[in-house]
Amino acid sequence: MGVPILTVTQLNTYVKSIIDADDKLSLLYLCAEISGFTNHYRTGHFYMTLKDENSVIKAVMFKTEASRLRFMPENGMKVLIRGRLSVFPRDGQYQIYIDDMQPDGSGALQIAFEQLKTRLSKEGLFDEDKKKPLPQYPQRVGVVTSATGAAVRDIINVLGRRFPMATVVLCPVQVQGASAAPQICRAIELFNEKKAADVLIVGRGGGSVEDLWAFNEESVARAVFKSEIPIVSAVGHETDFTICDFVADLRAPTPSAAAELCVPDAFEEKSYIYSFSMRCRRAMENTIKSQRAMLEQTVKSAGLRNPLYIIETNRLTLDKLSGMIDNAISMKMAKCRADIARLSGKADALSPLKVLSRGYSIAEKDGNAVASVNELSDGDNIFIRFADGKASCTVNGTETD
Repeated sequence: MGVPILTVTQLNTYVKSIIDADDKLSLLYLCAEISGFTNHYRTGHFYMTLKDENSVIKAVMFKTEASRLRFMPENGMKVLIRGRLSVFPRDGQYQIYIDDMQPDGSGALQIAFEQLKTRLSKEGLFDEDKKKPLPQYPQRVGVVTSATGAAVRDIINVLGRRFPMATVVLCPVQVQGASAAPQICRAIELFNEKKAADVLIVGRGGGSVEDLWAFNEESVARAVFKSEIPIVSAVGHETDFTICDFVADLRAPTPSAAAELCVPDAFEEKSYIYSFSMRCRRAMENTIKSQRAMLEQTVKSAGLRNPLYIIETNRLTLDKLSGMIDNAISMKMAKCRADIARLSGKADALSPLKVLSRGYSIAEKDGNAVASVNELSDGDNIFIRFADGKASCTVNGTETD
């Protein structure tokens, strides 16, 4: 009998049927490290390579199984795999088809928590400058929690005791399970659409990580961040932290503490108002007392008892000032006279007329004094000025010394 001739497809299909028929390969558990991870966003499938120190194998996780993961696989992450071995006939390679995956070491929920926390932090959802202040005196306090849990009773009791003027608006939701996150998101959106509260308390009582997981969902975090109403997160106990706590405008360690943070203490407010009113009254009484004393002192003043006293006092002051002005003017005039006499003496000593009185004369030509014999020519008409008059002369000749 001859050997049959096969096509490549027939060969790959035959090998696949042998591997699929092996019970040992239909359910495998592997411990491996992820590399070459690809998230095929269009289909939702995960593609990766699983490796240890010496070998590698291709692996795929289809959308249905991948959607159940609470974390996002990453390169270098060590994982525990449950799946089966089969052949992809088109490429002729065998690979692991993953049904479930768990981190080796840290739990899946913890990894998912840290991954989402890092991503939202980079987007700025935790930034302090984006957090809204709480109103000082809210008229309506919205509560998003379970209608049957202890948390809602604690919140209502604290609000009623501290600030009974505020109205409590409850929107009951499931706080754990698959439908919890969508209900919480819708409740927050509904409060904002209806503007039904001035501040919102979102939370629940304590529980395991799985019980609190609805408040770690990305959809809840984005609904809290988008809310125009300030939100106080009150999830679990003081040691419990969720993504909702980081995004909220304020985190409270417990639901009771959230109620205390949302409203003031009415008794303390009344005490403050009473104390303030008493301080205002004492300040007003002191002011009136002080003004009354000033008025009594003014009434007893000499000016009101004898109006002429002010006129006489001002008249004496005016006389004194007038005398001081007269003395100042006299002293100023005496000084000016002395200065004028001194300057007149200096001017008289420098006067040309003073020189002429001693026997000197000045020759003038054309109205100007002749300073040199070289300015004269024979026949020039000049004047000779003396101390007591002048003479008209004709130059007959000149001689230079």
